[in-house]
Amino acid sequence: MIGAAKSVGIWAARLVGLLVVGLALLIAAMWVDHLAPTALPYPTGDFAVGRASYDWVDGSQSPEPDLASGGRRELMVWIWFPTGPARSMAASSEYLPLPWIQALRESRGALMTNLLQRDLSRVRAHSLLNSEVSSRLPAYPVIIMRAGMAALTTDYTTLAEDLASHGYVVVGMDAPYRTQLVVFPDGRRIARSRENNADLVGGAAKETMALRLESAWSDDIAFVLDRLEQLNVSDPSGQFTGRLDLARVGIWGHSLGGSTALQFCHTDHRCKAGVDVDGLPLGSVIKDGLDKPFMFLMSDHSREQDDPESIRIDANLKLIYRTLPPADRFWVVLKGANHFGFSDGALLKSPILQSVLHSLGVLGMDGQQQLTVSRRCLSEFFDIYLKGAPRGEMSSLNTLSNRQP
Repeated sequence: MIGAAKSVGIWAARLVGLLVVGLALLIAAMWVDHLAPTALPYPTGDFAVGRASYDWVDGSQSPEPDLASGGRRELMVWIWFPTGPARSMAASSEYLPLPWIQALRESRGALMTNLLQRDLSRVRAHSLLNSEVSSRLPAYPVIIMRAGMAALTTDYTTLAEDLASHGYVVVGMDAPYRTQLVVFPDGRRIARSRENNADLVGGAAKETMALRLESAWSDDIAFVLDRLEQLNVSDPSGQFTGRLDLARVGIWGHSLGGSTALQFCHTDHRCKAGVDVDGLPLGSVIKDGLDKPFMFLMSDHSREQDDPESIRIDANLKLIYRTLPPADRFWVVLKGANHFGFSDGALLKSPILQSVLHSLGVLGMDGQQQLTVSRRCLSEFFDIYLKGAPRGEMSSLNTLSNRQP
């Protein structure tokens, strides 16, 4: 008996040793992946892409209860645009400014920033800094882009750069206290407040919070469009003066940003066409419907078809869809797609982690493929409704869209 117990102990020790070695090798492999240089997919349009950023403050706004420092709206605004050669190629392809990367490292912790995703300082984008708007056309249509709840605008750089390469000025915004983290040019770091953290609530309270945030985000978009009008009249730098075609404005957003795009297109005449990327419907648009070109671009929710909340959301989406102009409505479901695969996270999360999730069936469609199809759908949709392009019979929209969901 003593010998048997000793043998079991030896094997248990060996097993623990193997597990420790295996875990060490896994961590080492994830660390190597973390440090590997990574480039985002190259834009598919004919234009090179530039990027600029602005710190805009709404001096006329009434104080809001969930904002600090007097409650004035202040947004970090990112603009991607068609450009020519950059004046300074040295800083042409950073994914995110270094102060943002440093702030994210401190706020997300070692596990997230060191093992579960790529090192953002080694991620290369394709936006040129210090560049001018391309002179190929007098002015370019504008697309407003709204990130998902707490996500950064730059989390959607792949989609933003691609649209800009097709001849659009793409504008996104990060709002302090509502976005996960905002770093302003003067060094201020402002994180999302508890009052705006949907992870801390559930049920009816979560929907109430979503409605409040959607209203605030819609106001953010309206403010940004007002400032773009001013910029178009007189940009202090001269860069965007007269270069924005604000008679042709499209809106798209992901998750709660998609909900906001849907509601904003309902309430603001400046929206000519919009896209809701995997966002649940909220607000008066559910009751009133929408009479504008619109696309619902969705991930695969087939596993949720028996969930009562998912059934309600699907019914509201289809209710709105039926009010859209029949010839100008699109219902696109990407089979196997993941809700979070519409952002750069589909490419920047640890490849080892993603392989494990694929093998477990948690992830279906490859992240690169999901972004590739999403880029085609967005550019084709806006080309039709902001540029008047013909609708190709073999386009992604026609082949993927279900006209009678």
